[in-house]
Amino acid sequence: MASSPTNTAAPTTGGLNEKKHDRRSTSSDSVYAEHEDRTGTSNQHRNPKNARLEASKKLANPLAGLSPPRLEAMGEEYAIMAGLTSEEDIRAFRLGARIAGDESNYGLIPELTEREKEVLVRETTHKWSNPPMLYWVVVICSLCAAVQGMDETVVNGAQLFYRDKFGIGSDSSRDTWLLGLVNSAPYLCCAFIGCWLTEPMNRIFGRRGTIFVSCIISAVACFHQAFTNTWWHMFIARFYLGLGIGPKSATTPIFAAECSPPKLRGALVMQWQMWTAFGIMVGYIADLAFYFVPDHGIELGLNWRLMMGSAMIPAVIVVCLAFLCPESPRWYLSKGRHQDAFGALCRLRFEKVQAARDLFYTHTLLEAEKQAMSGVKKGNRFKELFTVRRNRNAAIASSGLMFMQQFCGVNIIAYYSSAVFQDAGFSDVSALAASLGFGVINWLFAIPAMYTIDTFGRRNLLLTTFPLMSLFLFFTGFSFWIPEDSKAHIACIALGIYLFGMVYSPGEGPVPFTYSAEAYPLYIRPIGMSLATATTWFFNFVLSITWPRMVTAFKPQGAFGWYAGWNIIGFLFTLFLVPETKGKTLEELDHVFDVPLKKLVRYGADQSLWFFHRGKNGKGMKPTAPSAEMYHGDAERMGEVVSEMRPTAGEKRWNKEREREGGIMGRGDAAGKV
Repeated sequence: MASSPTNTAAPTTGGLNEKKHDRRSTSSDSVYAEHEDRTGTSNQHRNPKNARLEASKKLANPLAGLSPPRLEAMGEEYAIMAGLTSEEDIRAFRLGARIAGDESNYGLIPELTEREKEVLVRETTHKWSNPPMLYWVVVICSLCAAVQGMDETVVNGAQLFYRDKFGIGSDSSRDTWLLGLVNSAPYLCCAFIGCWLTEPMNRIFGRRGTIFVSCIISAVACFHQAFTNTWWHMFIARFYLGLGIGPKSATTPIFAAECSPPKLRGALVMQWQMWTAFGIMVGYIADLAFYFVPDHGIELGLNWRLMMGSAMIPAVIVVCLAFLCPESPRWYLSKGRHQDAFGALCRLRFEKVQAARDLFYTHTLLEAEKQAMSGVKKGNRFKELFTVRRNRNAAIASSGLMFMQQFCGVNIIAYYSSAVFQDAGFSDVSALAASLGFGVINWLFAIPAMYTIDTFGRRNLLLTTFPLMSLFLFFTGFSFWIPEDSKAHIACIALGIYLFGMVYSPGEGPVPFTYSAEAYPLYIRPIGMSLATATTWFFNFVLSITWPRMVTAFKPQGAFGWYAGWNIIGFLFTLFLVPETKGKTLEELDHVFDVPLKKLVRYGADQSLWFFHRGKNGKGMKPTAPSAEMYHGDAERMGEVVSEMRPTAGEKRWNKEREREGGIMGRGDAAGKV
């Protein structure tokens, strides 16, 4: 669908000077003033940690409760502050601010044109109807995901050749450890360097620039891999490939989310997992396609070099196309470039009133984030990740799921399936073809996750798929005991791997990243996500480096059984320590995570007993998930909810002042305890 003629960037009028960029909108200040007036709180009597949690909660809807005239005035004030002073722009921001505060009924705003009303309604009724430029952003992000998938899996087939060429193809302890080290090098770099470069690269280069730079690194590293002649040379090339994988994997979903309309945001972010699975499949296709390429006199062979180098193709495409799409409007706002942000949004929306609405709301959210993080050094925010119970519980659940994403065993198949199929008796070509079958299944079964993750729920998906993944890995490992001269030997091994892929893709595949992105309060979310991604990449490294030695020492039966056992642990971990987050607002998530761990464990036990009791006689009352909200207004039961951490001297003074004023007894309200 073509863009409306009004969908053009706002004209610049000489630009804003730096002082103008640094000005703070009075409209944003008034939002917080009205919030404090309604709640009767004062900064001087507020527990610092509780204040940050309360400010983080306001991000759920910082405009809630403001009257339409006030919203329109705030929108106009912001437009003037940003230098968007044309009559058309001021009208767009006046109406956009009103819509941002209340999207329930566009018909009550007579100033909207019929075209604007139609577009606003279609955001809900036809959420996939958007300007072509938005889908160009989706294409770029999908290509980035495909780069990621190919970077991870072309090594699957190439190692069948280079391990012998490099002299690390035997079953000796030295060779198996070196093969694992070479294959795992990118993930070692991701865990300790790549993931932690995300924030400074985004700050300096922007979202678009970070994607551009990380894809250049990936392309150069893949090209380098194709020209290596020793194992340590290959290790170096693959190690700095991690400098491209880490920032790209963290930035691309953020870029998609910040460019998307609110109604479409979740679906577009979920496509990262789906198109990564697509890239994994393409990596297997490349392995099979280049298998028959003759050496042509090239030392140590040519086919595996083409396999390793082929991953640079989608990276080069992204490098060529990245700057043809607009930068993230949110990033422009973080730099005070309001006019550029409005121009970018006008390219991503049909009407200026849509762009003004999203820009005004994003600006208000950024001001709320600044309030939430005011006076908190980065080191203190990292400390509060573990000292504040609401944050600590989120970190336990998020990091545990990221750990289990690796130790469920999926990447022993993604990285070593060709070798596994070889051990099962497949020829080289058959092993590569069987690996391609896993890639196709992994991609196709990732597609339903876009629907099931928001309907079936994160926790339920994991509780359903962990036992099945365990069962299918046991089945795969035990199938190696079937006599090799039986057709069932090969068939059962392949069947077990394929069934595992079918249940992994809609469950432990997409859930950990989605869960981690929503579990943390916004004032520590960047640090929480860095911890989560570093966790998954570190244990990806552990899995990759240990598998060759493990399968030699334990045999396939024991190695697959090891990861099958971890899936049982993953089921128990989810049952007892992972609360459901589906459909929760930021405020509701504070209640979900701000609960003593013993309450979560008790709920998991009650839920399992209820499940078996219901299956036996169809009766029984379903247990209610624990929430800090249960304990509102009951001082005695608050004692069970409030953390037993010893208060500081400042917190003790704060508590005494609050008690003298008739406030809630204890160390804080139920939404902001420590």
